[in-house]
Amino acid sequence: QLQLTESGGGLVQPGGSLRLSCVSSPLTLEHYVIGWFRQVPGKEREGVASISPVGDNTDYLDSVKDRFTISRDNVKNTVYLQMNSLKPEDTGVYFCAADIIPRLGRLWRTAEEYEYFGQGTQVTVSS
Repeated sequence: QLQLTESGGGLVQPGGSLRLSCVSSPLTLEHYVIGWFRQVPGKEREGVASISPVGDNTDYLDSVKDRFTISRDNVKNTVYLQMNSLKPEDTGVYFCAADIIPRLGRLWRTAEEYEYFGQGTQVTVSS
């Protein structure tokens, strides 16, 4: 069983930055596609970014392209989400998720396709 733990959330002013981390235990992340999702009350979980198992391919929600960067360090069993130029609409609980199924090489996946989710970390962008 894979356990994911997110950290790095907090309160930040518009235009600020945060870096989220997602750490796995006890299994390693190296064979998993990892995705970041966010959710606000009353809305469905929204995919934000995803990264291939070796980190050579990434994909993003259009509204975060050029502001967010997903990366991974498989030696440290950690995936990161660097978030710059944050906006109030980026507010939400951010979750990382892991999926080991190849799915014909398709990188972008729905929340239902991920096998494991963490508990989430709150990100609030407000002045």
